[in-house]
Amino acid sequence: MKKLTDFTSYADAQAQWHPDRLWDLFDGSPDGLNIAHECIDRHAVDDRTAIIVVHADGTEEHLAYREISRDSSRFANFLVEQGIQPGDRVAVMLEPSRAFYTALFGIIKTGAIAVPLFTLFGPDGIRLRVGDCTPRILLTHADKAALAPDMPGLRTLVVDTAFMAALSQYSDAFTPRTAAGDLAIYQYTSGTTRELPDAIRHTHKALVTLMVAALYGTGLRPGDRYFCPSSPAWGHGLWHGTLAPLALGLTIGAFSGKYSAARLVEALSTHRFTNMSAAATHYRMIRNCPEARQYSYCIDKLSFTGEPMDSATESFVEELFSTAACSMYGTTEIGVILVSYPGAADFPVKPGSLGKPIPGGVVEVQDAEGRPCPPGVVGEMKVLRRGEWIATKDLGRTDEDGYFYHAGRADDVIISAGWTMSAVEIEDAMLKHPDVLEAAAIGVPDALRGQVVKAFVVARRPGDDALKQEIQDAVRFRLSQHEYPRHLEFVDELPKTPAGKIHRKKLRERELRLMNPAPTP
Repeated sequence: MKKLTDFTSYADAQAQWHPDRLWDLFDGSPDGLNIAHECIDRHAVDDRTAIIVVHADGTEEHLAYREISRDSSRFANFLVEQGIQPGDRVAVMLEPSRAFYTALFGIIKTGAIAVPLFTLFGPDGIRLRVGDCTPRILLTHADKAALAPDMPGLRTLVVDTAFMAALSQYSDAFTPRTAAGDLAIYQYTSGTTRELPDAIRHTHKALVTLMVAALYGTGLRPGDRYFCPSSPAWGHGLWHGTLAPLALGLTIGAFSGKYSAARLVEALSTHRFTNMSAAATHYRMIRNCPEARQYSYCIDKLSFTGEPMDSATESFVEELFSTAACSMYGTTEIGVILVSYPGAADFPVKPGSLGKPIPGGVVEVQDAEGRPCPPGVVGEMKVLRRGEWIATKDLGRTDEDGYFYHAGRADDVIISAGWTMSAVEIEDAMLKHPDVLEAAAIGVPDALRGQVVKAFVVARRPGDDALKQEIQDAVRFRLSQHEYPRHLEFVDELPKTPAGKIHRKKLRERELRLMNPAPTP
């Protein structure tokens, strides 16, 4: 019988879909399922490459499934010797590397819970998350160990070359004994170090559910060579960038160190990757990278997530790679719900669209009273789960063909003199100016209009009054006379979440502090 991976068209996705068929892609069952086995051990039958780690410094690591399987089993036996029990938390604060994958899959094999942590966290960011999940062990590099909090019951281990070499004394055989409902991973959402984000608690079964997004959001199929430059400390890099493609036995690429668009496009070309999923920010940086046009590519599927892609970058990406970038929309809490079916020849990708619901999914744009909005009318996007409408906290609209469009976060709406404006649309209009590299729009208080638009712009040329006027006029022309940024500030960089999204909340907080400075003692 054919598997879901044998079908590529949109029509087949709707006709062949059934949640029970996802289990056909795995060895396990509800009674016995382990992410490490499904992603690594069952594919360790030869020397084929699992992961190409592209380091920012120009070096690479090529890791075979067999190698990761052996090392992670040794690490699992090491953890058992250290007294780690099923359900214990073990935090991993390492860049993608042999050490990272050894630790991640070794933890999961034992039945303990892996907690990936972003390597750029400062002491407050580490302390808040470690204090919340209370791990038994924190694994990190020597340069980060000094930042580890001194907490009862926490042991910090430096994973270096000597540590990895010492693992050879442990057996390379380990049989996982977990069920689908057992907890496997704690995933923290992005946020500031002053506000503790939620820890999403994933079971081993999450890998099965994840395959909906893998098949229809990133278009993964056997034979793909797949790259995701997002950090595996975050949902996109871990689930969509690492676990899903490894579960299908693919060769994948991972980026380690400070992101460089030049290094990424070089790797895409050199290793003939055919499928890439990245944040919209990654694509914008490729657009601004002179080296991007120096290479030839084998890409036939592209997807992006995190935030909408501006139309100028969309056009550039399609021209560069000869294929359209497909949106994949969801949240860490609710998962992926809207996709553009990359690789489906019968699914037209509409510029600016979030796509359509995943197979079997029901998504609506609703007004404040919970009534469906007609096409073209902005409301809040909600998904139907177990008979209940779940709010995404994002605004959107649909068109006559059933495609969804993002209209910004609910708290990113700007209301000025009774007009409702979208920060996303204003940013998109500004980014069409050839000298605008990045842009963010927020609403700031105004005595007459309630709010007006303030824009923050990273520009290619010096930010003078002439450039300011050009940008304002461009927005007036493309949107309307009332939607232009009345205030515009040129900045060297924009604040971003660790996942790469523009952090408008920080910009709003900054403006409030400037308007209401703390009293001088």
